[in-house]
Amino acid sequence: MVNVTLPDGSTLSVGNGTTPIQIAERIDPALAKAAVAARVNGKVVDLSTPIVNNVDVQIVTANDDKGLEIMRHSCAHVMAEAICSIWPATKLVYGPAVEDGFYYDIDLDEPIRPDDFGRIEQKMQEIVAADRPFIRKEMSKIQALAKLAGDRYKLDNIDHADSDIISFYSHGDGFEDLCRGPHVPSTGRVGNFKIMSVAGAYWHGDPTQKMLQRVYGTAWAAKQELDDYLQRLEEAKKRDHRVLGRHLDLFSFNEAGPGFAFIHPKGMIIWNEIVNYWRGVHNRYGYQEIKTPLILNEQLWHKSGHWDNYKENMYFTAFDNVSYAIKPMNCPGGCLVYKTRQHSYREFPMRVAELGLVHRHEASGVIHGLFRVRQFTQDDAHIFCTPQQIESEVIGVIELTFEIYRTFGFEDFHVELSTKPEKHIGSDQVWDIATGALKGALEHKAIAYKINEGEGAFYGPKIDFHIKDCLKRSWQLGTIQLDFSMPERFGLTYTDRDNTEKTPVMIHRAVLGSFERFIGILIEHYAGNLPLWLSPEQVRILPISEKTNDYAGVVQTKLKQAGLRCSCDLSDEKIGAKIARAHGEKLPCMLVVGPKEAQSNTVNVRLRGIQPNKTVPIEEFLEAAKRKIVNKETDFVL
Repeated sequence: MVNVTLPDGSTLSVGNGTTPIQIAERIDPALAKAAVAARVNGKVVDLSTPIVNNVDVQIVTANDDKGLEIMRHSCAHVMAEAICSIWPATKLVYGPAVEDGFYYDIDLDEPIRPDDFGRIEQKMQEIVAADRPFIRKEMSKIQALAKLAGDRYKLDNIDHADSDIISFYSHGDGFEDLCRGPHVPSTGRVGNFKIMSVAGAYWHGDPTQKMLQRVYGTAWAAKQELDDYLQRLEEAKKRDHRVLGRHLDLFSFNEAGPGFAFIHPKGMIIWNEIVNYWRGVHNRYGYQEIKTPLILNEQLWHKSGHWDNYKENMYFTAFDNVSYAIKPMNCPGGCLVYKTRQHSYREFPMRVAELGLVHRHEASGVIHGLFRVRQFTQDDAHIFCTPQQIESEVIGVIELTFEIYRTFGFEDFHVELSTKPEKHIGSDQVWDIATGALKGALEHKAIAYKINEGEGAFYGPKIDFHIKDCLKRSWQLGTIQLDFSMPERFGLTYTDRDNTEKTPVMIHRAVLGSFERFIGILIEHYAGNLPLWLSPEQVRILPISEKTNDYAGVVQTKLKQAGLRCSCDLSDEKIGAKIARAHGEKLPCMLVVGPKEAQSNTVNVRLRGIQPNKTVPIEEFLEAAKRKIVNKETDFVL
């Protein structure tokens, strides 16, 4: 007999070899029916795994993020069998779960097209209806290499495996694939699914290799969840910032500079409003602003570590027989500014911000509107401080970050802590100190966070901030990165209390990240219906007829004198057409003026998306509008 400890602390005594699914049935048959896997001493395993020692056991369902991931990965295997059944020449590469779904990379000379998705789904439904068990088989790496001799993709997967024990999964009719697992108990448990798209993908991202086909799908535990997800995708299409950007004349792209955004006058209004707000908040939090050069010589990038760790993402040029790099990051320039004079501990913490223009080489296949560009402005900042000040400074950045997100209307966000990657600079001891400091700040603020092992920057661990938009899509924006290495590499020092020279701690941080990307997120979050304070045109005056054009001009003058961005539609069209055009251009406010309004010195206010209209004195409207703008409010109700 062995003892099994459950999450609530209770203990079950079970026979040696008892499986997690048997434990789930003993706890509650409904739990067993919902189970997809189990955590045994923290490790996620198949429900059929025998338990032979005293262990902690937690039953995992699809309501658990890990359970949903397992379900989706199992669905990927079902899709792979369906594809192989329809196209027997298919060679499978790999098929992981991803956010909201899964994909499988396949080598198949015949292209899979959207018209084929129905056939694939029908075959998947047959496999699901058969409810065949997922069966795990293990063997040594040598045996696995012999078993898959001639399959270049699977042999490569085995070579990259981090274990000497290699596992395979089958689920009937001879279908088997190399896989670490775990999987759901049977094919009938892969959820509600839909094939979404197919795209090209290079093996290991290497453009010199053969182009593969990547078939994407999505899977959800409940049909309603699948329907809701598909509805969100349809809504996302309507909100596509690339389409709205053209329609609202905010920005454009040109083949003369692929991946480089051209920001138009209306787009610059949004940009400058964000910058002005950003500067005001940073001034209040004690930051000083700097500006550093766009191009710096190769020697600097060797010193910073970027040459060895980031060179493939950088652009280069040369003149006067000297090699230069266009900066991909602002931090080395910030170090050079710091080094221009001596510093004392009395100056610390020193908070230095920069709206820095950076360039990073992105493959043409991943460029995507404002979301993935090759040139962007980063709202960067570097804090130089003593080790004792780390926690309080990180807490200050967290508070500043949350304040900014809430101002833009984002209330749903989560935090992730990423630790030391395989490719890094600095000693393990330094990394442990840095990681501990970030954990301490998060725990001081009682902020729940997820740990991403091995996902830190090459120079230090980091905290990443993720927001969710109105469609529940997650976006990684801000970051806090603790760096003990770069100040040392640049020879940065300060005079401490004991009159000795010491190396400062350097905190890298950004809140919005790329301004371009953030503007794209804002456009989609609000479907182009930006809050009053951000709207390029805040008010449009619509005279009912030519007879009230003069009064419309008087109203426009008053609005401009009050600092509002406004225009007057003096076209000879009917008022209905004027209103329709203003709605189409997503104006937050329309002021309809006719003879009655001119006589009473009022305006008939139409607010975007709000009924009914309301006639008020001009001064009352101005007072309300100015208050909404000053307070950066996201709604506008008179």
